[in-house]
Amino acid sequence: MRTDGGTERRASRRRVDRRDVLKAAGVAGVAGLSGCLSDIGGGGGGDTLTYGLLNPISGSYSSLGPFQRHGAELAISQLNESDDFEYEIEIARGDTETGASTATQAASQLVEQDGANYIMGAISSSVALALNSFALENEVIYNPGAAAIPITGASCNEYVFRSETNTAQIAEGAAVWTLENLGSDVWFHIADYAYGQSVLREWRSRMEASDAEFNEIGVSRAELGAQNYESYISEIQNSDADVLVVGSTGGDFVRFGNQAASAGLGDDIDIMNTTASFQSLRAGLGTAGYGIYSGVRYNASLTTGWNEQFVDAYTSEYPDDGAPGNFARVGYDSVRMTAMGIQEAGTTDPTEVKDALAGLETNSVLGDNMYRECDQQAMNPVWVGQNVEPDEGEVADVELIEKFSGEDAIPSCESTECSL
Repeated sequence: MRTDGGTERRASRRRVDRRDVLKAAGVAGVAGLSGCLSDIGGGGGGDTLTYGLLNPISGSYSSLGPFQRHGAELAISQLNESDDFEYEIEIARGDTETGASTATQAASQLVEQDGANYIMGAISSSVALALNSFALENEVIYNPGAAAIPITGASCNEYVFRSETNTAQIAEGAAVWTLENLGSDVWFHIADYAYGQSVLREWRSRMEASDAEFNEIGVSRAELGAQNYESYISEIQNSDADVLVVGSTGGDFVRFGNQAASAGLGDDIDIMNTTASFQSLRAGLGTAGYGIYSGVRYNASLTTGWNEQFVDAYTSEYPDDGAPGNFARVGYDSVRMTAMGIQEAGTTDPTEVKDALAGLETNSVLGDNMYRECDQQAMNPVWVGQNVEPDEGEVADVELIEKFSGEDAIPSCESTECSL
């Protein structure tokens, strides 16, 4: 709970006790939170707020964007279906096309033409960083769906609240585990843009600072969207590496993983990826994904927080998607956690909601949570897992090996380079 001046400024507003809200979410299920929003008082935002869902429906991450959008749409639908909820959330949709300039233009349309005062989306970290600046300039709350550190680090601002787990949180849990369990001679391969560069920086720094033995054997960089990885794979195979850490996701990692499996790369070198546990990546890899280790941000089998209700509702609403993955989880939690800030502020006005939301104790699909006040990054737990052969079908299951709590996984405020 916040105890600064922001709390005092809100003292005259009508409030509800957060413990009652969390109890409602846990006992009443997915409808519980939306029902509690009836206690919001009137205020700057009127009876309607507009959430702009700005997802990659075309471009490099077009296979992932619809899941992110579906998660956000489900959360909004649940809030709107409550008879007790005084406010209606309208949806405006845009396509980032996985491009920073295109995303900014689409965001301008959502705000200026559709009246959006909240925006959720993007998977490319370069796109999210552009939207960070847009949110500050236009005073709209933005929930990024990308994972690079600078989003809630050096490029943070007061309007950005991220439910996605960032690369530092994964590295904090998995980097040293990799040295201690998979090997000390490490090769890094990354997609050479903001996300991949962040993975390299965060994993390398933690390995160098650990007490475990660490030898960096080499680094290879491929451009985002590369199609042929043969030369990189050959170079890695001919090295002395025990383990390969891959900093790429989406189609980039699916292409790399399939080509690596065809070349037999994983026979002698363990592969650790930051996102290989994602449902969409496991589907794209098929049998090529067996044996790959991964940092795990989310798994549909979890019994944490709102997850069981979320999974039931999502599979009912979007049966063709299968069980929800991390991108759907991020869209869902972004809206639900932000709704708690609206409740706390007593208004839909983003300039006031941002003050209420930072440091607010709430819940999430992953359990008790908050957007940490110093950087407005959600304090998500993380796991180390391995993709394993399933009992039926070809898509790998995820075996969870070790959990790191939100407090243990998130880096210190002093290390984030965020200044709010």
